[in-house]
Amino acid sequence: MSQDLARIRAFVQVFDAGGFSSAARQHGRSKALLSKYVTDLEDYLGVRLMNRTTRKLSLTEAGEAYYREASQLLQQLDDLDATISDQTAEPRGLVRVSAPRNFGETTLAPAIFAFMAKNPMISIDLRLEDRYVDLVDEGIDVALRISMMTDSSLIARKIADMRFYICASPELVAQGGAPKTTDDLRGLPCIIDTNMAGQANWRLYENGKPVSVHVSGPVRVNSPVAAMQAAIAGLGFAVLPSYLAEPSITAGTLVQVLKAQMSEGPSLQAVYPHRRHLAGKVRALIDHLVDWFAQNPVR
Repeated sequence: MSQDLARIRAFVQVFDAGGFSSAARQHGRSKALLSKYVTDLEDYLGVRLMNRTTRKLSLTEAGEAYYREASQLLQQLDDLDATISDQTAEPRGLVRVSAPRNFGETTLAPAIFAFMAKNPMISIDLRLEDRYVDLVDEGIDVALRISMMTDSSLIARKIADMRFYICASPELVAQGGAPKTTDDLRGLPCIIDTNMAGQANWRLYENGKPVSVHVSGPVRVNSPVAAMQAAIAGLGFAVLPSYLAEPSITAGTLVQVLKAQMSEGPSLQAVYPHRRHLAGKVRALIDHLVDWFAQNPVR
């Protein structure tokens, strides 16, 4: 059985590498041995799997079909091995994490660094930026996002509840009075954070029922910090995460309005690519974050 797997793995490695020489270099095996394994596999199956020329290697029709099934089989076996190893091994290695900049700086970083303190074999590449990164293309292991999950190609696990407020400067509220209903927002200047789901369509409640209120205003920005600064400057009403808004509310530079009309907002989600096997180091980090925010709720 082990010899059969060696032949199958050699076939897949050679095609993935684009040739026998490249596969030999990548996997530290001799070109002659890889060639023997592939030839033995073809002899056993009674079909030619590869067309070999001095310039190009391609699969036959039978080879394409065999490659699809063989590569999936090997991936499943590798995933199984990794799963068993992860259950007993101490988390180690590099974890690449993406998160929103301000949330990462103020709230997430302490949780991440506490994880590193408990797991000295872990190193972290923490990338803080206010954009949706492509996890696969950019090699991100896990992204922390404040959002509702919509991308079916990704898997999400809820980390913590988040609270959002509608806020404006005291001066702006004094000028026209505080809005009493969600409809009042339609005629008021609003600040639109383009990073938010819905953007200019705010999800709120009226009389206990969910409503979508389309707002407009003088400022569109892709940063909650900039949206908060615009609100403090009196340029409009803004939907802000509590961890940003509360210090300004306490300081008196922002006023919260329509408290009863705020809908259940997005939650903090750990998002990762759809794979059969989640690396143990990534699972350990996610488990830690769930525990951390259960003990340290986002204010």
